[in-house]
Amino acid sequence: MRVKTGTVRHRRHKKLLKQARGFYSGRRKHFRKAKEQLERSLVYAYRDRRQKKRDFRRLWIVRINAAARLNDMNYSTFMHGLKVANIELDRKILADMAMNAPEAFAKVAEASKAALTA
Repeated sequence: MRVKTGTVRHRRHKKLLKQARGFYSGRRKHFRKAKEQLERSLVYAYRDRRQKKRDFRRLWIVRINAAARLNDMNYSTFMHGLKVANIELDRKILADMAMNAPEAFAKVAEASKAALTA
């Protein structure tokens, strides 16, 4: 018995081309090009979801380091002082404090310094 794939193929192509909306030129119109680009795009998306976490952590560290240096410390001694003082603030919160509440960050830096000298 012969099976025709017309409707199944049409549905599959339509589904893939819908995912390829926003791609440039033939990469959104031609099935084969769209499929190749979509596979590559999904690989980039998977990779960059992980890379985004690294990038944000790097940004937070840069911001904390800049704020710590304004308080006469560097990043590593500041973080070590926090650990000694049992202050459990994560880097995201510390970076936000450094940007938006420098006076609060200064108090945390003082606590960190005090823990290191004690």
